[in-house]
Amino acid sequence: MNEQEIKKLWQSASEKWEESLIISKQNQKDISSIQVYNLLASMKPIKIFTLLVGILWVGIGGIVLTNIFLFAFEDANKFFLFSAGIQVALTAIGIIIYLYQLIAIYQIDITEPILQTQKRIAKLKSSTLWVTRILILQLPVWTTFWWNDSMFQSWELWQWFIVLIFTVSFTFTSLWLFFNIKFENREKEWFKLIFNGKEWTPLMQSLELLEQIEEYTHPDKTDTQPVSHS
Repeated sequence: MNEQEIKKLWQSASEKWEESLIISKQNQKDISSIQVYNLLASMKPIKIFTLLVGILWVGIGGIVLTNIFLFAFEDANKFFLFSAGIQVALTAIGIIIYLYQLIAIYQIDITEPILQTQKRIAKLKSSTLWVTRILILQLPVWTTFWWNDSMFQSWELWQWFIVLIFTVSFTFTSLWLFFNIKFENREKEWFKLIFNGKEWTPLMQSLELLEQIEEYTHPDKTDTQPVSHS
């Protein structure tokens, strides 16, 4: 075998190796894309269930509050109206966000570019943080909806002390969580306690898989420009 034949054989083997590597990368990319799609699809049932329960809750609450305002406002417990009104309003905002998320999940296409999928997941991640922050603001009103006028007329100081401890504690907790629920706190234990389940874990796993796809399809790019979670 002369030198020319050896070079041709080497070139042929090199081309086959490159072709095999390309096919392997493409297969890995396809498998990871399917995994991402399945992870996001696993979020649909809990989103649909939460959406339906929220709509039912807001519907019933809205009907009750409307009837009270229209026909029994003078005799109604104003603390209940105030607390229930805030709770229903915040839940309604949560429903809108959940509906947006559900539509976004259904719009994700397994064949779309990785960058586009990353943007969609980033929006889902951001909206998940926001809906949690908004719904947590309901905490204080769960301690005030049962207040009534007779409390101000007959209660003693120690009774008010106990009640106000609960209300102030719930208010402080809800405000603290509202301002501290951020992605950069994701490694903290209290964050993991809140965000641990079908509404958060699939998002994080999907982002990790997309980063892996980016690494083995564009290794030079990921070395210099890591994917941001912000």
